[in-house]
Amino acid sequence: MGAVALALIGVLVLFVAAVANGAAGHQQEQGTAGAQISMQGGQVGDIPPKMLALYRQAAPAACRGLDWTVLAAIGKVETDHARNPSMRSYAGAVGPMQFLPSTFTGYAYPVPPGGANPPSPWDATDAVYAAARMLCANGAKTGTSKGLYTAIYSYNHADWYVRKVLAQAKTYAVAQPSGPGADADGSSNAIVKAALTQLGVPYVWGGGTINGKSGGGFDCSGLTSYAVYQGTGRRVVLPRTSQEQRHVGTSVPRDEMQPGDLIIFNKDGWGHVGIYAGGGRMVDAPRPGKSVEVISLSGYWQNYAWDIRRVT
Repeated sequence: MGAVALALIGVLVLFVAAVANGAAGHQQEQGTAGAQISMQGGQVGDIPPKMLALYRQAAPAACRGLDWTVLAAIGKVETDHARNPSMRSYAGAVGPMQFLPSTFTGYAYPVPPGGANPPSPWDATDAVYAAARMLCANGAKTGTSKGLYTAIYSYNHADWYVRKVLAQAKTYAVAQPSGPGADADGSSNAIVKAALTQLGVPYVWGGGTINGKSGGGFDCSGLTSYAVYQGTGRRVVLPRTSQEQRHVGTSVPRDEMQPGDLIIFNKDGWGHVGIYAGGGRMVDAPRPGKSVEVISLSGYWQNYAWDIRRVT
């Protein structure tokens, strides 16, 4: 197998990252507004909404150095985002991300939020998360062009495959909604990325520290404390409660919000806080019985006053 020039790969990867980075609560307690949209943020190319949400969740949750567009490109090349009628290859690979069952087993755990139990390569959630973990283990976590090349090559040992995946990833990066107010993919922001690694972790009142979950989970301000600390390279330590967090950083007008900003809501005396994730969404640790999730800011949360704080 001849290796493609790494300089070319580097150009493609850097272009994907540059476009993705430059493109531009919790659910209503009665369950009728503020529906969870899981970083979906509108149509991107030909990707079905469910698969788009999975790619955007799994990439930062399973591998911080992996851009979701690369994961989506593999899904496109392998099965056209699960549209292939059989999803079974002549070599025995199966499911949306085309895993050999023996290979899938090595990357199937922990079971991701919403995945099958026991996990299955036929389940879209399990398969996408497993693909992200496999890419991460084989070099994607480095965030370098060389590491990404190695990771994609490990998925399918062919130079043409690597080039095809990178070209498709570039197409998806270009296709993201952009312009004022679109802000479709905040998952490139370091604070948002840190918060997304905790998707599916249970809500626990008083839970969470700057170093991770405690008591089995997070409450709203525990999650923001963790995400800001980790996302700023352990430089910014927030006070522990939402009321205290309302007074840190710089106040920002609502129409100037950026991914990574805190939103404190005047519910029960400024008693709730989330992390703006772009595109009218936030990452949120909502309430007992729920888990860390990405939700819409429309509907329910419009009933309360907001205080937006930029802490970096």
